[in-house]
Amino acid sequence: MTEPRRRGEPVRIVDVAALAGVSPSTVSKALNNNGMLRDSTRERVREAAEKLGFVPHAGARSLHTGRTYTVGLLSTDNAGRFSLPVVLGAENALLAGQISALLATARHDPVREQHHIRSLVSRRVDGIIVTGRTTEPREPVAAPGPVVYAFAPSTDPQDASVVPDDADGMHQVVEHLRSLGHRRLAFVGGRGDHRASHVRHEAAAAAAEARAMTLAGEPRFGEWSERWGRHAVDMLVGDGLLGPDAADPVDGIVFASDQLARGGADRLRERGLRVPEDVAVTGYDDWQVMSLASRPPLTTVDMRLETLGQRAAELLLAALAGEPFHGTELIRPRLVARDSTLGTS
Repeated sequence: MTEPRRRGEPVRIVDVAALAGVSPSTVSKALNNNGMLRDSTRERVREAAEKLGFVPHAGARSLHTGRTYTVGLLSTDNAGRFSLPVVLGAENALLAGQISALLATARHDPVREQHHIRSLVSRRVDGIIVTGRTTEPREPVAAPGPVVYAFAPSTDPQDASVVPDDADGMHQVVEHLRSLGHRRLAFVGGRGDHRASHVRHEAAAAAAEARAMTLAGEPRFGEWSERWGRHAVDMLVGDGLLGPDAADPVDGIVFASDQLARGGADRLRERGLRVPEDVAVTGYDDWQVMSLASRPPLTTVDMRLETLGQRAAELLLAALAGEPFHGTELIRPRLVARDSTLGTS
């Protein structure tokens, strides 16, 4: 006969069994979702466990399944601007699967990264999600379990990677400008050696051509900064594409990031050009520190990074369930229209 539980003691599996009217082994099968049980029995056990507040012992659960129910979240980012939303989304999905996350930050240091990988492997994590601060492809991680790459894809096309669909985002930007009557655009990118700059430029050019619009002049690439955004506006004026002396001025500037667009909007205002009345301005990333602080607030593209992180975690959980995904999955971004193209009402 089982002794009654004393006040303050943790709920035991035998307590759940007594309330549900089943054996302890049936409780174990019901809560671990295995064994040949009626659905009504499983439901009765789960209701009893929930009523009593029963928490399965992690060690016993691990011993039973051969898993630790922990996942490593490895970020190479030292600032968190892009990786933090990815991590939050992944954590939400893992929590729904009753899995804990161990976070490690490599800070763009290969030695530190290898240390974290060894540490995660030694802790027997079930898998690893790798993220970073750019969409530049990175070398794969050597780990015994499944690895999913979020935002920063693996260079191995057979690895599971989840990245934002920048081409689709730029198509949305150009279509938005076309719907407002704009026909002649300029493009300002970030660093010329960055994948994001070229993908976004090529997509903007293709979208403009498909809509009988013009992307005037050569693309301008520089640093990812407000300073470069301001300087790029001066270059456009100097090239005769902006300002009162321009014979055929552009009526929209597509910036490849919100930092660039905020700096560009400031410089346009300093030169006496109104946004969006004289020239519309768009950014990218929806970094609200920039997009909402800009004057006027920026029309931009939300890459839906939390959704991206959630999807990466879902792919990792699927791999742990024996359904691995190979290749790259694109997450469709969302256009956020604000005053820099719409004007104030």
